[in-house]
Amino acid sequence: MNRGLLISAALAVVVLVMASSSLFIVNQAEQALVLRFGAHRATIKEPGLHVKLPFVEDVVRYDLRLLGLDPPDEQIILGDQKRIVVDTFTRYRIADPLKFYQAVRTETLARAQLAQIVSSAMRRVMGQVMLPSILSEERAKIMGAIQQDVAERALRELGIQVVDVRLRRADLPEETSQSIYDRMKSERERQAKEARAQGYEWSQQIRARADRERTVILAEAQRQAQIERGEGDAEANRIFADAFGRDPQFFALYRSLQAYRNALGDGNTTLVLSPDNDFLKVFGHGPRGR
Repeated sequence: MNRGLLISAALAVVVLVMASSSLFIVNQAEQALVLRFGAHRATIKEPGLHVKLPFVEDVVRYDLRLLGLDPPDEQIILGDQKRIVVDTFTRYRIADPLKFYQAVRTETLARAQLAQIVSSAMRRVMGQVMLPSILSEERAKIMGAIQQDVAERALRELGIQVVDVRLRRADLPEETSQSIYDRMKSERERQAKEARAQGYEWSQQIRARADRERTVILAEAQRQAQIERGEGDAEANRIFADAFGRDPQFFALYRSLQAYRNALGDGNTTLVLSPDNDFLKVFGHGPRGR
């Protein structure tokens, strides 16, 4: 009785071991290779439960999803011998798991190989273009050529389908950027000096033209004032002459009063004169006593 139970238990264990060694599951994000003594027997891309020969066949799983490669920055020499530091990223998936297994076997080695392919394509394509092209609308065309080159080599050599290759950043090396900055700074300072000198010259010209116009305007105003002053003096003389002709004694009195006002008008003037001085004749007998 005990012997029969032991045999049953042993058979159950054998069955479980055989079942666990024969059955395997492939999920939706995976694809698998079934290898018999290292030789390819089947490629499985459909998810679900599958069967293999126990202890004879092995299963190698690879990711079926879109994967990313972000290699370190590297320097590239362009067609105009300018150096730039580029930062790229690549999106890919394993399209042919058998070729992938035969070429690199592991995803770690595949990343290293793909990084070399991307670097080689970048150097080959960008080594024929100039720096302004990288910074212009031609950049998309350049990246398209790089992606085509990488896609063809990766699929042919590694069984990898490259979906996208992008240039995330392209900068000049630090030492080059500093030298360019220094040159730009010197150029801007030179332009600023020229602009200041030109502005000063223009200001001198404007100031000289304004001074000349001011001088002309003042001279014309003075000339016109002298003309009007002369006409006014002539009119005053005519009026005085007419008044003198009408009443000479009143005119003499008016002129004497004007002389007194001019001589004594400020209140601080002291005159020492004899009583019979002609200047005081109005205070004596006046014009009528002569």
